[in-house]
Amino acid sequence: MIEIRVHGRGGQGSVTAAELLGFAAHSDGKYAQAFPSFGSERMGAPVQAFVRISDKPIRIRSQVYKPNYVIVQDPTLLEVINVLDGLQEDGLLLINSKKKVAELGVNTTIKVKTIPAMEIALEVIGRPIMNTTLLGAFAAATGEISLEGIRKAIHHKFPGSVGEKNIAAVLKAFDFIKKESL
Repeated sequence: MIEIRVHGRGGQGSVTAAELLGFAAHSDGKYAQAFPSFGSERMGAPVQAFVRISDKPIRIRSQVYKPNYVIVQDPTLLEVINVLDGLQEDGLLLINSKKKVAELGVNTTIKVKTIPAMEIALEVIGRPIMNTTLLGAFAAATGEISLEGIRKAIHHKFPGSVGEKNIAAVLKAFDFIKKESL
């Protein structure tokens, strides 16, 4: 089983990102669980969402405390909360930022990747909502979900032109990470 924690701010689509990851994994023939963790948060307040993906039924129902992967939608959260908390040594921290990893001051031996997801979302979707863009980056960086699974999840949640724009952003982010890895 792999576990993913998504950090963002209220209104950025962290919960939707988790739901889409779960749906994509299910489309890929895996078991999945996606859920948020929030209380009385408001627009702009830090939020977390969690995803579990497994080849076997998932029985655990607690929050994710030792994720394999962490996705950070808002790089200002790096200054506010410990996004590395519990992240496994062989894990990956994926950050929405146009800055290089060294410029962010993330002090860790864990693998860290950045992607200008906000810029891609603005360019392709026309809105500063980068959650689906980060899913494309996640798929490229980890191989844990397929592009087809993401495509199905987005079409299910966002039919029509909104979905098509989001899929275009996913593909652009996927290509960005793949080219960066060469």
